[in-house]
Amino acid sequence: MARLAKRTGVRKMMDEPLDGAGTEEATTERVRDLLAVSSRLFATKGFKATSMRDIATEAGVSKALLYHHFASKDDIYARISFESTQHLYSFVKSRIPEDAGAADKVRAYMTAAAEFFADHRSAWIAASNAFWTDPDRQRMARRVARRRDFEHLLRHIIEEGVSTGEFQQVDPAVAGRLILSAINWMQRWFDPEKSLTAQEVALQYADIVLRGMAAR
Repeated sequence: MARLAKRTGVRKMMDEPLDGAGTEEATTERVRDLLAVSSRLFATKGFKATSMRDIATEAGVSKALLYHHFASKDDIYARISFESTQHLYSFVKSRIPEDAGAADKVRAYMTAAAEFFADHRSAWIAASNAFWTDPDRQRMARRVARRRDFEHLLRHIIEEGVSTGEFQQVDPAVAGRLILSAINWMQRWFDPEKSLTAQEVALQYADIVLRGMAAR
């Protein structure tokens, strides 16, 4: 059980119960640790290449115990993805200053998302790699709705900048997709061992995007 004691960004993210997932399973320490181990394996080996046996071995538990908590590998993945989207939205929203201009809000949105990515990299990668794989359709619908809320949060900020004249007459949906694509693509190349932090990368992205949207 020593491996289960390891603390990771994924483990920290799952310390709080979730809205809409308030079962006893969602808050037990063992379940949170198993999700953290699974997330690391999905991120490093890939979802398809990771087996329930791999997860049990890495966690130092039996397959029977793993199946006691989760119906399948898809169920484990779905829990990781569901919880990741919930915490991402609340984390980013709480860091956007209400009394700031639209440019500062966009910058805060992007750096907060990058900070969350850096802190919970395994969960982010695991959730992104197989977003649409979920045997529970209601849970999938809730996760998609949360992702939509996250995207709309950014679009509303861009709309605000356009309406106040701070930004050009850009399409908020198009500009929002550009920003989110830049952040989401970081999982493919970002190396935490390099000189720039994820937040510093996001700030450079923000400067480039905001210069392009700034009113002339």
